[in-house]
Amino acid sequence: MSAWIEYFAVAAGIGYALLAVRRIRWAWVFGGISSALLAWLAARSALPLQSALQTVYVGMAVYGFWQWTARSKKSEITRWPLWVHACVLIAIAAASLVLSPALAETTGASWPRLDAAVTGASLLATWMTARSVLENWLYWFAVNAASMFLYGVQGLSWVAGLYVVYFIIAIFGWREWLAEYRLR
Repeated sequence: MSAWIEYFAVAAGIGYALLAVRRIRWAWVFGGISSALLAWLAARSALPLQSALQTVYVGMAVYGFWQWTARSKKSEITRWPLWVHACVLIAIAAASLVLSPALAETTGASWPRLDAAVTGASLLATWMTARSVLENWLYWFAVNAASMFLYGVQGLSWVAGLYVVYFIIAIFGWREWLAEYRLR
């Protein structure tokens, strides 16, 4: 049964990413479905923060759908200054170092430091996507690469493959959003 859940999660996740690149609000519905299924898979695979992250993604999917529905037209793509990125990256690294020992001890998590860092960066990147911040795609490059590894070592090869696809789609997302940003 978990193999079918993994396949459906991957298919819905690909649907999410492709629609998100085009900034189509239905992306968030596919993302919510994929995230709910991935939460269950991650929980069964000793990746507790990834499971929690996917659960939060279900809520973020509602937020993203609302954000992209509430505006009458596509919102303007924005950029963050470099100092903001430096601050959030330091905060993610610090939180990962502080939280990972407790995570390893209380949950038996595999790769607790990386799991914590991916979780923090993923939450930030999802929020940035919903708010149409261009650099979200740069965060997704790192998150997707780390997630390929995390899920691959846990034997979830279809989910690891999903993150390969996400990485490729993020390249197109970056290029498309950057071109749109430059046109304004």
